[in-house]
Amino acid sequence: MSDETREPVKRLFFALGCAPEQRKAIARWRSELRLRHGKPVPSENFHLTLLFLGAVEVAKIGEICNAVSQVQTPGALRVALDRVDAWRRAGALVLACEQPPPALLRLAYALEQAMLPFGLEETPKEFRPHLTLMRDFREPVPESATPPEFYLRADRFALFESHKGRYRALAEWPL
Repeated sequence: MSDETREPVKRLFFALGCAPEQRKAIARWRSELRLRHGKPVPSENFHLTLLFLGAVEVAKIGEICNAVSQVQTPGALRVALDRVDAWRRAGALVLACEQPPPALLRLAYALEQAMLPFGLEETPKEFRPHLTLMRDFREPVPESATPPEFYLRADRFALFESHKGRYRALAEWPL
């Protein structure tokens, strides 16, 4: 198929947003690590991905939103980001959950199931709740004087578009 006949696409993912004051606190904590390698994720992009969709035809976005509106949601979530981890293969430094809340796992699974009819993901990946701090990070887990202890509170989730390094919510649903 030539570029002229290809449908326009957007790079999409579902995520829990991060409140502005929390983004600042996490960015402050990250700066105390004095990291010399990797590329910091801009704090305005901090989020917890629920499901990455990848390149989606613009024409399908309405159908996707309709399918998601049928998803059973767990109510407001409180997610502890209490562990720092370096994902070597992905080249990422992340804040992760020592014990992900079961309601969060159920929401991620429900979204995955709702997206099955769209055939967006060839190989499903294990859901590992995290917030990415750095990209292109290939170092060991850094030592921290203050262990991470952040609580992401969410009463909604959103469908985000990733475009030129910026994230924009296209639709939101209450939890």
